[in-house]
Amino acid sequence: MGGGAARTGFRGAADGSPPLKPDRPGRSGSENGRRGSVRLLTLGGGSGQFALLAGLRDLPGIEITAVVSMVDSGGSTGRLRDEFGILPPGDILKCIVALSPHREMARTLLLKRFVEDRRLKGHNAGNMLLTMLSRYAGSFAAGVQALAEILDVRGRILPVTVDPATLVAELTDGSRVFGEKAIDVPRGLQREKIREVFLVPHHSEAVSVYPPVIDAAWWADYILIGPGDLFTSILAALIVPGVADALRRSQGRILYILNLMTKFGETDRFRGRDFVERLEAALGRAVDGVIANRRRPPEALLQAYRRQKAEFVEVDPGEDFWKKRRLYVGDLLDTAGGIVRHDSAKLAALIGGIIAPASPAGKGAERKTRCASARRPSRRTAK
Repeated sequence: MGGGAARTGFRGAADGSPPLKPDRPGRSGSENGRRGSVRLLTLGGGSGQFALLAGLRDLPGIEITAVVSMVDSGGSTGRLRDEFGILPPGDILKCIVALSPHREMARTLLLKRFVEDRRLKGHNAGNMLLTMLSRYAGSFAAGVQALAEILDVRGRILPVTVDPATLVAELTDGSRVFGEKAIDVPRGLQREKIREVFLVPHHSEAVSVYPPVIDAAWWADYILIGPGDLFTSILAALIVPGVADALRRSQGRILYILNLMTKFGETDRFRGRDFVERLEAALGRAVDGVIANRRRPPEALLQAYRRQKAEFVEVDPGEDFWKKRRLYVGDLLDTAGGIVRHDSAKLAALIGGIIAPASPAGKGAERKTRCASARRPSRRTAK
């Protein structure tokens, strides 16, 4: 997992005294930086983070920082990583598109795949553009900022690390699976459960957190983890040395957005509590709240997913497990096109209700409400 010490943005005394606050990170966009805005940090990757950010983008009075997992190894992203040695651009590109006011146009143009040229075939225009910007600007982070500037992105988008690495899963039988793509799409009809995941660095002795992530975690009022594949998106980001520690140090409330369906080879037969327990074990503390969907998809659609060995994630609020955690439940489902996904608008509306007491408009009424989401709970350690 890499034994090197992670770089952090905390500045403390050598004698172990508490660190000083890092400088407040700069923010891009005309609407960001307003005094009293609620600072949201999201952590994840893939289509789940796209759905979340697409809804959050239009919430008033917030500042968004998206921290993105960096282990994608499939498709166009994997080819560019192998050919040019760059960090995988795919998940970052989705976040840029989600947070752009020109989202529909950007999605149409940047996610369109080439079909004619032999070398370009299979790549999308956005991945190619981000790759070229990164090479010309001198770093992947600078390339991300440049593309975000072009598309007037509202918020900041940060890679969780700028150290190239391969995600490895160790299974319960002791075997190992190398690469996000291989973990994500298992071969055969069954596979042993994943015992743990870790990162193997490509060009250095260890993988380190990208320092601006530390600062963003410190200043966050709310940290939203998920939705997304538990092992290949969420835990892949949390196991980067320095990330879990930064989240534990943060004064922000940590909310976990549960997945809608299980995934074959990763979370077979997981219930809602199983997702939370694995997350909390990696995080090293309990989450402050869990956001879950209550509406089941139509049975015909569930049958189609069962053929892919995926099941609806069940949450029973009556379980003792949930009595120790704040549970936010709502209809968050979108089944358009025969695909089970989070509805961006519904998810954003629920989150907006949770953070409303902390927003500038709601702070005056905070003392008059019993809404637990407005109060910062004391630290709890995951057992």
